[in-house]
Amino acid sequence: MPFKVETMVAGRKLSIETGHLAKQADGAALVRYGDSVVLTAAVSDLEARPGQDFLPLTVEYRERTYAAGKIPGGFFKREGRPSEAEILAARLIDRPIRPLFPEGYGCETQVYCMVISSDSENDPDLLGMIGASASLMLSDIPWKGPVSAVRIGRIGDRFVVNPTLAELEETNLDIVVAVRGTDVVMLEGGCSQVPESVVLEAIEIARSEAMRINELQLEIVRQAGREKRTHTPIAIPEGLAQAVEAVAVPEFDGVYGHGRKEMWGQAVDRAVDRADELAERFGFQPSDDAWRHVRDNVMEKIEKAYVRRKLAVEKIRFDGRSPDQIRNIECEIGLVPRAHGSAVFTRGETQALVAATLGGDSDEQRIDAITGEYTKRFMLHYNFPSFSVGEVKPIRGPGRREIGHGHLAERGIQAVMPDEEAFPYTVRVVSDILESNGSSSMATVCGGTLCLMDAGVPIKAPVAGIALGLAKHGDDYVVLTDIAGVEDHLGEMDFKIAGTRNGVTAVQMDLKIEGISTAMLAEAFEKAKLGREHILGIMQAAIAEPRAELSPYAPRVSTTRINPDKIGKLIGPGGKMIRSIQEEAGVKIDICDDGTVRILSTDSTAAAKAMKMVEDIVGVPQVGKIYEGTVSTVAKFGAFVEIMPGTDGLVHVSEISNERVNEVSDVLKRGDRVRVKVLEIRDDGKINLTMKRVDEDASGESGRS
Repeated sequence: MPFKVETMVAGRKLSIETGHLAKQADGAALVRYGDSVVLTAAVSDLEARPGQDFLPLTVEYRERTYAAGKIPGGFFKREGRPSEAEILAARLIDRPIRPLFPEGYGCETQVYCMVISSDSENDPDLLGMIGASASLMLSDIPWKGPVSAVRIGRIGDRFVVNPTLAELEETNLDIVVAVRGTDVVMLEGGCSQVPESVVLEAIEIARSEAMRINELQLEIVRQAGREKRTHTPIAIPEGLAQAVEAVAVPEFDGVYGHGRKEMWGQAVDRAVDRADELAERFGFQPSDDAWRHVRDNVMEKIEKAYVRRKLAVEKIRFDGRSPDQIRNIECEIGLVPRAHGSAVFTRGETQALVAATLGGDSDEQRIDAITGEYTKRFMLHYNFPSFSVGEVKPIRGPGRREIGHGHLAERGIQAVMPDEEAFPYTVRVVSDILESNGSSSMATVCGGTLCLMDAGVPIKAPVAGIALGLAKHGDDYVVLTDIAGVEDHLGEMDFKIAGTRNGVTAVQMDLKIEGISTAMLAEAFEKAKLGREHILGIMQAAIAEPRAELSPYAPRVSTTRINPDKIGKLIGPGGKMIRSIQEEAGVKIDICDDGTVRILSTDSTAAAKAMKMVEDIVGVPQVGKIYEGTVSTVAKFGAFVEIMPGTDGLVHVSEISNERVNEVSDVLKRGDRVRVKVLEIRDDGKINLTMKRVDEDASGESGRS
């Protein structure tokens, strides 16, 4: 039997429906907002795999092109692997729902979000998150929701709830806020150097709206929800936790405060070995899977409790720093000789090698999304080779984590990139993480800023990024600045904030607890601002502002504008004309639909030659200007001279020479190269030329066909 609930959000109807589609899933929901519709389904196995020691959750977000009335491109004409946008949406949905599964839940679980309609106004990713929560709530899967998300924008000084895609083009703030109960559980978004106070105000507005959507979910659960299945936590023999703690804590005490990541791993390994000596006392064999499962569960709890107590109660960090202290930072510029700009940013044991490359319009990334086609002039790609953490792993393409971290860093820097008129280049930044011990994405933001300034890109302001953490133990808590890997893994929060001295450019927050208060958020923003200013001071000591000159290996751009009607003439049949110019001059030429022509070359002489060739082909003849042309036709009354490809003018017999000319053919023949000056361009477009006194006339500017 179908059930449906609805409410108004930002003047548009939001509805959640169940019981009509995907009825064999454990839980399913159809979420509609405007004409954007997402179907979500949640399924979980009834039994966990033996020895399962992590939450096997998979979130998929897939767009069907029929949702926008399109047929997929490519040879196969069907949807293939998920696009970058789909991967980012799946991560957005995964992050707030993952911490709300019960501890120790090991049943294979999948949440599938399928976009079946897109109205090109309302982004379906929010509907995927609401639907994922609703489908889990409606199912018998144990889960501590609901979670709802709202996108908050700001146009001028006005906040806009769930801005349309057209409105997003005008916003100076775009943040997705996910809420459980009254607490924020996830943040993701970007800003145009917006002050922290404004960001907090936006989050509060979004929080109140998301709370209303949570009530909507609870309403449909009251109508159609299933009873939750029983989840039995791992049975821990009485006294085992205390016994393991007794052997583990001395190992932890021996390394805590020294700060080397590998030392902590070695201490945990020693603690595990000592715990194995206890197996038989509690009725296990050290080699049994059951023992390893119980032991690892107990050890993880002891690790977390130990570190959180040290941080929250004793205020002692893993590497001996104070809660607000930032690790040592080093900045190097210009390490890669042939890159157009490069930098190495090192913070503690995290190191990023970041390089920038400049290109033309043809290097733009062209994206065909269900919400419409668009191009990107700035791209940031993040790579995380396994050697950065001392591991051996297969080398494959970028995974979800790499795509997500690259997107966050790109968002952090995008806000300060120059517009196309000021800097007509396509820019690609690549970050290769060489070492990792906490916040490599924020190291990428810092290194990206440095390499752009090294490349001479006139960014509006330098950007730095920093990661904040949270540790709670009972009623005690501490917000940590610049978290290291152990504090990230065993702490409660990973809150990344990028920005300039003027304000925030990107935020991303993930929690391992069920929510965070606005007071904690405000404290984190304030600490991030102080930390960011400290890092920016170090960065600007290495390079204070963008270089005045581009790298000698970077292309220079020469720009002209032609009549759009002449674009076809410049390109030529099958691209023959434009290819010949590029090959002869040794340049790269980009032509825009509005008639803008950009010539890219590292050689100024070659660029000037190409510009001259372009002007000769599509330029407009000017009265008084001298051209070198070719005689195309000889007649009794004069000769026609082609001064530009496809453009000729008449030299009347009286204008051929200062001397009397009886027969034109006595002086000129077809194919002769002559210098002529434009006398007149008539209303009907016909051009009159002269050859008299051309060589002596210095007032004209020479041209050629």
